[in-house]
Amino acid sequence: MVEPTPFKRVMIYGGITGWIGQKLADILAKDDSVELMLAKSRLEDRSAVEAELDSFAPTHVLMAAGITGRPNIDWCEDHKPDTIRTNVIGTLNIADLCYLKGIHCTIYATGCIFKYDDAHPLGSGIGFKEEDFPNFAESFYSETKGYMEQLLKCYSNCLVLRVRMPISDDLNHRNFVTKIAKYERVVNIPNSMTVLYEMLPASLYMAKAGLTGVYNFTNPGVISHNQVLDLYTKYIDPTYTYKNFSVEEQAMILKAGRSNNELDTTKFMACLPEDVVVNDIYTAVEKCFQRMQVNLTEMGWLPDNMPQEFKRA
Repeated sequence: MVEPTPFKRVMIYGGITGWIGQKLADILAKDDSVELMLAKSRLEDRSAVEAELDSFAPTHVLMAAGITGRPNIDWCEDHKPDTIRTNVIGTLNIADLCYLKGIHCTIYATGCIFKYDDAHPLGSGIGFKEEDFPNFAESFYSETKGYMEQLLKCYSNCLVLRVRMPISDDLNHRNFVTKIAKYERVVNIPNSMTVLYEMLPASLYMAKAGLTGVYNFTNPGVISHNQVLDLYTKYIDPTYTYKNFSVEEQAMILKAGRSNNELDTTKFMACLPEDVVVNDIYTAVEKCFQRMQVNLTEMGWLPDNMPQEFKRA
């Protein structure tokens, strides 16, 4: 663990165009004690990254930039050099330069590097722990992320957070809810997920405390696709319907496999003080939909003006 440095000057990678980075910037912009800078350099340009770090001299770096592909990670299958350039070379540039300059670096990584197996069966409640080695490489995105985690463990200044299927109280295209709500059919598998409203403030606490190493960064427990969409129907659109299909049927329409797993959150929950509230995943998702209902009503989308892309014929 890096000796905590006062959380005074924070640089965010991904804060200009990234979804999670922008949310972090919104939170920190309200804190008058923090001087905030949104990085402009491209991750793969090491000299530009170093010049920007030297110019601003941050006490902390929040690394929330990367490529996930549009509209989804299948994009990475056909753009492997681009994926490597950003997600591998770029991430290592940030971690390495921060290490050399003694800067604490929080990396918003992924927990989509595991799949249920004999030692962690579906429905068993036995989650993968931080020391477990990745067992899922059925997408190029996850394969590179699995490599990256092993390398990032070598950096004593880095806090590596395994984010999974992130959920927010809007309908941003990156939101897990938005993605599955647009599908005609979904698989119905319990998964660990990350509700950003609760988890991002927790990550800032962890950075301020100087925590380092790998943490499973999800709300405790699991929730299924059907449970998420049932809550969407309850709070957002009572006319919404969906159908299920099997993992095998899903695989026929995808270029790359999808990770399904449960992560053990014991280590993560133990590091939090009492005033940092992280609910179990079902409670957190339901509260998220309650906030979303208010947000969409204020936007004029509810009760009956949802965009066509979210409607069912």
